[in-house]
Amino acid sequence: MNKQNNFIKSTFIVLYFIFIVASFVMNFQPGKQIGLNFTTFAIEMLKILPCAFILIGLFEVWVKKEKVEKHLGEGSGMMSYFWVILLAGTTVGGLYVAFPVAYTLFKKGAKLSVIFTYLGASGICRIPMTIFEASFMGIKFSIIRLLVSIPLVIFSSILLGNYLEKRNYKIRTKGEL
Repeated sequence: MNKQNNFIKSTFIVLYFIFIVASFVMNFQPGKQIGLNFTTFAIEMLKILPCAFILIGLFEVWVKKEKVEKHLGEGSGMMSYFWVILLAGTTVGGLYVAFPVAYTLFKKGAKLSVIFTYLGASGICRIPMTIFEASFMGIKFSIIRLLVSIPLVIFSSILLGNYLEKRNYKIRTKGEL
């Protein structure tokens, strides 16, 4: 089954690149724009991801599991949500970086509700994004959005975390699938 899935994925990737090349040869504007967008996106990711993965690797080595468990684990209380929102606000790279960081936090002993809060906050309250938003929509709008969004993220994360923990949910690695 795994070989078949890999073959299907590989086939779609090859067809995609054939489409892009054919679009440039035949001057098909939508296909050319798709190719240019892909190139721009790939270059942006190549600028961010290597540095992010180095920092995540350093985090895995330098930060002790006991420290994460103490501040983000089961007995950490409401302060854990403050810490992960602060971490999410300063994370650069969006969700490309947030998911590997969340997985590392989970491996180090953070509880599920805290991880869900981190992921949600990574999507809504990054500092650069909020500054950009405030410059267009106004500071009042940004503050109201954050004051409404952050408690909702925390509340829904706690509900989802409790639900999954009651059912003994475990994150499986690729080798366990």
